[in-house]
Amino acid sequence: MLTAEQLIAAHKTNIETLFGLTGKAFEGVEKLVELNLQVAKTALGEAAANTTAALSVKDAQELLSLQASLLQPAAEKAAAYGRHLYDIAASTNADIGKVAEAQAAEAQQKFMAVVDTAVKNAPAGTENVVALFKSAVATTSNAYESLHKAAEQAASVAEANIQALSASAVKATQAATPKGKRTAA
Repeated sequence: MLTAEQLIAAHKTNIETLFGLTGKAFEGVEKLVELNLQVAKTALGEAAANTTAALSVKDAQELLSLQASLLQPAAEKAAAYGRHLYDIAASTNADIGKVAEAQAAEAQQKFMAVVDTAVKNAPAGTENVVALFKSAVATTSNAYESLHKAAEQAASVAEANIQALSASAVKATQAATPKGKRTAA
């Protein structure tokens, strides 16, 4: 049976965890807002420069050349933006995942302590039921570990795919840009 002190401690821990998770979520949002403000500021400056350049062209060939020279940097910036977004999301998810894992491990320890206490106080002849129950808890724990490892592998594959897509998008843009008009990366 849980005492009032144990309930208060559990609620306090849950509230601290909630505020910790909320803080991690806000950190991720702050990084996202900061990234978007920087991108908007840079894009505004580049738009002004590109508009000025476009207004100073003398013929259609020069305009086409200007457009081609702007294509590669735009694709590279879009790929970099996508990578930054992914990094922010992955970092925030990892931070929240660590907190969730710690909470799950603590909850499992507390649950096993309750089970151990119940086992010690179990009537004679219930050893098979107790063993079955402990086996079920261990199986559940192993299944959780397997799912966690699978999720980590899936995240790793997703990150590799994002990197590959970004690289191929930039390469495709570089291939589409006329050789004499490429800009330095």
